[in-house]
Amino acid sequence: MIYSRGISLSWVGVLLSCASISASGVSILPNPLSVPGGVVILDLPEDSSKPPVVTFEGNRVMVVPNGHGWRAVIGIPLAREPGTAKIEIRSGNTTLSQGFTIEGKAYATQRLKVAPRHVDLSPEDAARVASEQLRIREAVGTFSAALPLTLKFASPVRGPHSSSFGLRRVFNNQPRNPHSGMDIAAPVGTTVFAPAPGKVIEIGDFFFNGKSVFIDHGQGLVTLYCHLSEISVTPGTEVKTGDKIGEVGATGRVTGPHLHWGVALNRAFVDPALFLDLTSAHASRGRASGAP
Repeated sequence: MIYSRGISLSWVGVLLSCASISASGVSILPNPLSVPGGVVILDLPEDSSKPPVVTFEGNRVMVVPNGHGWRAVIGIPLAREPGTAKIEIRSGNTTLSQGFTIEGKAYATQRLKVAPRHVDLSPEDAARVASEQLRIREAVGTFSAALPLTLKFASPVRGPHSSSFGLRRVFNNQPRNPHSGMDIAAPVGTTVFAPAPGKVIEIGDFFFNGKSVFIDHGQGLVTLYCHLSEISVTPGTEVKTGDKIGEVGATGRVTGPHLHWGVALNRAFVDPALFLDLTSAHASRGRASGAP
């Protein structure tokens, strides 16, 4: 049986004003922003004791308790066109369709100069990148049943935060994919901390991303740390907020030392700034330079 249920932006705003989910152990929600690269939070009509299975465009979505029912936390891909969208909610033999609206957002363009081999790939490098992309997609697509302990993160490194998420990147005058994370400027060797509890699910030294660490926080929330000079963890390591996971470097495709921090939700890279706890001791603001 299939039902349809729409929701207005004004009503979404009311739903999103709820910030505490103490019943789930998830202390604070991310800041909602219904745009490509943003996060949408919807209260669900399902009121059963078990969480429903929610999907968005074929990908499993995070579901957390909201005190009296369930709430979906949905990542919107940067490539998603603005307009109407919907989630599918399955509970038992019943499937409901709940609609919402994605607003448009204009991201700026950034032009960068990097080593030619990181733009015009040799056949060998192209084959390496293709192989690495499979590993990266598998890690980013991780969905574990455990609820995140928090949806507000400390900054993973001390340094000025860039507002560069979503920038349309032009490397050596050639357009490439938009910037899918936040750059944080810091000297080589600066400690990189886990911003929230989780489990290390992948590490590696990748062509574009350099030395990188992936952490699974639960329910499709995965974070990525790139361009490290050193990696201090191994797959399977359970980390707590503030644990060292590596050191800032300039590995991979970069214009200088910095941390590229990515946050993926239901396989979609979203703006890490939406998850930042600005009261954190590690939080700072400003500009950073670099290219993932």
